[in-house]
Amino acid sequence: MPGAVVLVPKLFTTLKTYDRPQLVRDVTAGVIVGIVALPLAIAFAIASGVTPERGLFTAIIAGFLISALGGSRVQIGGPTGAFVVIVYGIVQRYGVEGLTVATIMAGLILMILGFARFGGAIKFVPIPVTIGFTSGIALIILSSQIKDLLGLRMGSLPADFVDKLRAYAAHSGSVNTYAVAVAGGCLAILWLWPLVSRRIPAPFVALIAATLAVRIFHLPLETIGSRFGVIHASLPAPAIPEIGWGTLRGLVAPAFTIAMLGAIESLLSAVVADGMIGSKHRSNMELVAQGAANIVSPLFGGIPATGAIARTATNVKNGGRTPIAGIAHAVTLLLISLFFGRWAGLIPMAALAAILMVVAYHMSEWRTFLSELRAPKSDVVVLVVTFLLTVVVDLTVAIGVGMVLAAFLFMRRMAEVSNVSAVTRELEEEGDDYDTDPNAVRRRQVPAGVEVYEVNGPFFFGAAEAFKDTLHDIARRPRILIIRMRNVPAVDSTGLHALADVVRRSRAEGTLILISDIHAQPLFALSRSDLLDQIGDENLFGNIDDALNRAREHLGLEKVERPAFATPTVARETPAAGIPVTGS
Repeated sequence: MPGAVVLVPKLFTTLKTYDRPQLVRDVTAGVIVGIVALPLAIAFAIASGVTPERGLFTAIIAGFLISALGGSRVQIGGPTGAFVVIVYGIVQRYGVEGLTVATIMAGLILMILGFARFGGAIKFVPIPVTIGFTSGIALIILSSQIKDLLGLRMGSLPADFVDKLRAYAAHSGSVNTYAVAVAGGCLAILWLWPLVSRRIPAPFVALIAATLAVRIFHLPLETIGSRFGVIHASLPAPAIPEIGWGTLRGLVAPAFTIAMLGAIESLLSAVVADGMIGSKHRSNMELVAQGAANIVSPLFGGIPATGAIARTATNVKNGGRTPIAGIAHAVTLLLISLFFGRWAGLIPMAALAAILMVVAYHMSEWRTFLSELRAPKSDVVVLVVTFLLTVVVDLTVAIGVGMVLAAFLFMRRMAEVSNVSAVTRELEEEGDDYDTDPNAVRRRQVPAGVEVYEVNGPFFFGAAEAFKDTLHDIARRPRILIIRMRNVPAVDSTGLHALADVVRRSRAEGTLILISDIHAQPLFALSRSDLLDQIGDENLFGNIDDALNRAREHLGLEKVERPAFATPTVARETPAAGIPVTGS
């Protein structure tokens, strides 16, 4: 069955034709990606307000599960910058235990979305919303790293963006020149090293160089060990925290935000990977895998995880073509953590800050952000509002408001292109389509006492009031009212209610209602309501000529043959967009 195939992990599919040369390429790519992921996992954990080893646990466990169960051939999973803001906020308010519960809840939501086949629905998230909160997250990450980048001697950072800036201004006199020098050297390596070699990851080289410089020259810099103590690299025993019902209710909104972010990031990453290798991912299976990873990883102390675009691209560029590469990446991280984890405590915080600065710079997509400012005004409003709310208020609020605002503005645009035109009042005026449209009402003889009104565009709640207002303003009550719907691709419940109001009022006034040129979806919606019984099957027509003949029959007039130039109207599943054609 097609549904069953969709929920089969790509690992099972790729192993059917697997060979030894591909195994070598996958393992090589996995080792390289594991080295790349090491500093990022630590840095994202610290930026999120948790201990460094939690980032490693996430990259190992979640990375393994996302590759083993996922719907993409080359997806690499783990902690990402997208979660930094929401995780930091949850930890500050509910503690690590609250984060664990929220992540498990998000995992359950993701699995439900996957099993319910909602993988394709993520395309309905507007680009301005995605760019807005992504750029906002990037700015927050940048602002949170200024302390370590400059080596400022200050306490813990405030959660609020504006308060951070005030705190930096108050401690601007405590800049550590050694921290600035080490961070500057790391930024130079991150920028220049790819010109030397792309096989050895630049972040890894920067960490090694910075750590050696601090140890050899005994630089007075804060390190991971001095801030967090000894890193426990071995995986802890699984544990479920106990949490009160009141706290659990408060975690519902953050959990949905984590789930939405995880879905968006992972599926975007999978789409990018598809373009790089010419494959096609299974979106529903990917959501199930992301859900499983976010349920299991927190039990071992992990934080939220999703598909990582940069690490996935690194995997592809180094020859990874199957989920074995992602599994090798997780095993590499596990081995590094077990045998070299204690040395991670020597890494200077300034080096991690430099790496996160570069990550945030690439994450910001500032060129795309600026180009979106030239988009239609409604999209610009959504972009700016989502961005500002992410930075100043909260990511959960930003995504919620951004989605609602985008939906309202979209409905407004749809309402603007939907209209009702009184065709019979314009018969004397010749429009541009007079000679080109064989189905124009102007080409027909409309009997006296008959009014023809044409609805153009989606007939939904945004256009329902305009429909009722237009028909309410009919100066003379016609004996027969024909409502033509050839340009109505869809109708919703509110549209049906508006139509029902018109039918009831017209029947009370002795006016017969006829519906013509109705398409498949509106016809199906009518048939499922009691409105069809009120109108009557005999008053529903597929074209305007049959509707006009029914009107003549009702008036006791002789029927007219269909014009030779007329073309039959066929109910379409996907009709053309409803563009107003006034008077046709």
